[in-house]
Amino acid sequence: MADTGDVSIGTFLKFNGELVQVVEWQHRTPGNLRAFYQGKMKNMLNGKLVENRFRSGELVEIVYVEYKALQYIYAEDENIVLMDKDTFEQLYIPKNMISSGLEFLKEGMDVKVWFESEQPISAEAPATVELKITYTEPGLKGDTATNTLKPATVETGAEVRVPLFINEGDLIKIDTKTGAYMERVKQ
Repeated sequence: MADTGDVSIGTFLKFNGELVQVVEWQHRTPGNLRAFYQGKMKNMLNGKLVENRFRSGELVEIVYVEYKALQYIYAEDENIVLMDKDTFEQLYIPKNMISSGLEFLKEGMDVKVWFESEQPISAEAPATVELKITYTEPGLKGDTATNTLKPATVETGAEVRVPLFINEGDLIKIDTKTGAYMERVKQ
């Protein structure tokens, strides 16, 4: 058990018998009332957000979670298959455990996975990825006056909106959280 003062954003707690991760945590001191902590927490099982107030000094149960970088191998049905690079053990994780960036994963990329007592509870794709354009329409020469975007397909099969100067075979950097084009990468 720990004090509410020990909690910060990203901490995992046991709240109402369920595992939650703190998304927002604010200490508030209203004028004539006692101080309290306002917390917004994400339920790790169903992904719902829960809000609650905690008294200052109230005891909460902090859950210690282990984090590991695993290598993405392939997708199979409703799961993705990851491999531990040290033991070469394969692990099946449900696709819905990764919040965003799943369509940009390709073989060999690292995926962050959080475990609570050997049980995977959350996974996260890399923040940015570099992928090659496999198909896009050619841009018109001299059409650079506006910030116009065109659709392009990357090597994983995902579609991204890119500027007109991007051609097939170019390597681009993509933000996996938003799926947005960031920049062209020099090869």
